[in-house]
Amino acid sequence: MAFTSLILILFCSFCLILQAQAQAQAQAPAPSSGAVDLVAILQKGGQYTTLIRLLNDSQQLIQIQSQLKSNSQGFTLFAPTDNAFQNLKSGALNHLSDEQKVQLILYHVTPKYYSLADLLTVSNPVRTQASGSDGSWGLNFTGQGNQVNVSSGVVETQVNNALRQQFPLAVYQVDKVLLPEELFGEKSPAAPSPKSPKSSPETTTVGKAGGAPSPSGEGQKDNGAAERNMGFGVILGVGLICMGALS
Repeated sequence: MAFTSLILILFCSFCLILQAQAQAQAQAPAPSSGAVDLVAILQKGGQYTTLIRLLNDSQQLIQIQSQLKSNSQGFTLFAPTDNAFQNLKSGALNHLSDEQKVQLILYHVTPKYYSLADLLTVSNPVRTQASGSDGSWGLNFTGQGNQVNVSSGVVETQVNNALRQQFPLAVYQVDKVLLPEELFGEKSPAAPSPKSPKSSPETTTVGKAGGAPSPSGEGQKDNGAAERNMGFGVILGVGLICMGALS
């Protein structure tokens, strides 16, 4: 009897262990079979030609494909459509340096796998692969139900069609290019240049060009005019006397 009870206890314990292992495997993301081909995923979507070109030009396609094999956290890519790039302001990409273009691409990649359900409950800001002197650049996610919105601080758009949602890589369509504030934020207005101190009025002196005449100069002019008037009167008086004598 005791032996039978022992067998039952061992059997029940074994069943509990199997059940716990099954639950743990169900909660963990299922690894995909074979290598993940990101280009094939985007090409199947049919509207990501610009993104594929930028991934190739920036060498980030090779980096992501390589890191997918070793990163235990996986990756999430937010893939702007061709229309999203076409709707950018003219020259928005041309003014970026090669390094800034790499940062723009990395800003669309998170170093962790997120399902759509994860994005609804994630703690903001979510770290991306892009970074600067101030640390990693982040994205903010909001939403409810099945709708998820992503904001960069410059643009906000909805996370739409899931091109792939299987660990270790999730790829989601976005209809706007996610422009980081670090590259596209409004620049603070330039500080006004300090005004040069006003020069004190120059003291004018007599005899210099542009200088106002001094009071003494004005007196001399007045005296000269009086003397000329007096001489003219004397001449006029003498003339009158002569005319009277002749008459």
